[in-house]
Formats: sequence, structure tokens, C-alpha cells
Amino acid sequence: MPDQLDLPEGEVPTDVVVALHQLYARQSHRIDDGDAAGWAATFTPDGTFTSPSYPAPVQGRAALTAFAQAFADGCRRDDEVRRHLVTDLVADPDGTPDAVRVRAYLQIVSTARGEASRLLRLTTLSDRLVRTGGSWQVQERTVRRDDAGQTHPTARGERT
Repeated sequence: MPDQLDLPEGEVPTDVVVALHQLYARQSHRIDDGDAAGWAATFTPDGTFTSPSYPAPVQGRAALTAFAQAFADGCRRDDEVRRHLVTDLVADPDGTPDAVRVRAYLQIVSTARGEASRLLRLTTLSDRLVRTGGSWQVQERTVRRDDAGQTHPTARGERT
């Protein structure tokens, strides 16, 4: 595997990309399984989550845990299974070896008991991730809904 110094400019090492895929998979499974505290633990202690689907940004682990718990409660109330499917990750360096910007697509699929699955939302995630203590965590997440007609960020997290 190439050393980071051997990579083309702007590339993230393969081992980091694999770790990022694992992070997103763990996040999806945790929120879908109702593990609110586990999902919130994938964010930094002061991490933020901003989405036009919700009235205000969510910041900090306690608020993130409550947010994820509300999601799980809504699934139970509606008698639905909801799945987060994260695909097409693009990771770019963000100034240091311990920070990256990631763009990815997120589909949320819902299945009510006895019914066909349906796509609830198709969105784009724009994240800043930092490595702390050897693991990657989300420091800030911005979700953009395809149906909202919002501008898309560039590969480096800037807005166009």
C-alpha cells in the first residue's frame, strides 16, 4: 500500500478510505437499530448535524443522542423499518492527515409492515471528519435534500 507521501496530490490513503466506509456503515446500522447513543458516539463531543428536514441544527452528543432516539421512536410509532444507505463516498484531504472532507449520497428507505419498501429521501452528505484517538468521527455534517434544490458543495467543502 502506498505511503501517504507517494499518493497523487489530493488523494486520501486507501486505509483511511476503508476506515471511512466502516464509519458510515456503523452509523447506518446504529441509527437503524435504535442505538441512539452509539450513533451519537460516531460524532465528536461537539459535533453538529444540520439538515433541512429538521427545524434546527443539532450539536453535541446529548442532543445527537436525543435526535437519534426520536428517529427510533418515530419508526416504532409508525411501525416502519427505516434504513440509511450511504453510497458513492468521495474523500478529500482537509489540511492535515487527521481531517478529511467527505461527500456521499444517502438514501433513506422505509418499509411498513406488509408493504413494499419506498424511498423516503435522497440526499447528499457533506461531512468534515477528524481522527481522534485513532478513530474517525464526524465533526460537522450538512445534509442537502435533492428535492430542496439547494446548491451542492465542491469536493473541498466549499459552497458554489
